[in-house]
Amino acid sequence: MDELAHEPRLDAAAMKAFAHPLRLRMFSVLSNGGPATATRLAERLGENTAQTSYHLRQLERHGLVEEDTGLGKGRERWWRAASFSMQRTDDGAGPVQAILRSAIVEDQAATLQTWLSDDSAPQEWVTASLEQSTTAVLTAPELAALNREVQEVIDRHTSAGSGREAALREGSAGLRRIRVYYDGFPLPLD
Repeated sequence: MDELAHEPRLDAAAMKAFAHPLRLRMFSVLSNGGPATATRLAERLGENTAQTSYHLRQLERHGLVEEDTGLGKGRERWWRAASFSMQRTDDGAGPVQAILRSAIVEDQAATLQTWLSDDSAPQEWVTASLEQSTTAVLTAPELAALNREVQEVIDRHTSAGSGREAALREGSAGLRRIRVYYDGFPLPLD
């Protein structure tokens, strides 16, 4: 599949930096809960602020988190998870990539299970959500086209939500942080 222009692709160095257990947990908290300061992350994860500050700088260096300049006052820095793509590579990242992919899949499964187990979810959000699995027989170029088109639709809809973090924090009615998982891949041959 062609690289998506808007999402940086993780190289071997970024994967190695990301594969640290605390960094993975921090990224998960930022992805699920939205922007936070190093202090808030430390409180949430039972770590000290010096640790979370250091690891945030490492994540920033590799483009995995970015400062949310729309939040905070004075020297207070808020961080948000950045988008990225990851594709199998032959650049020596194999073992690190396997650890990272496993951690990402575990986080996805836990996040989805939390949603599916939420019996108190408002009906409008239950109705708006989708859990789907589709199997088809396609060529590699057809799969690449499907993935590009789906990404374009996701981008179009999620870009509408950019800049709404402050309104969400203020409790603006009708806003929720949402998650889209999409994987388009070939199944093993028999």
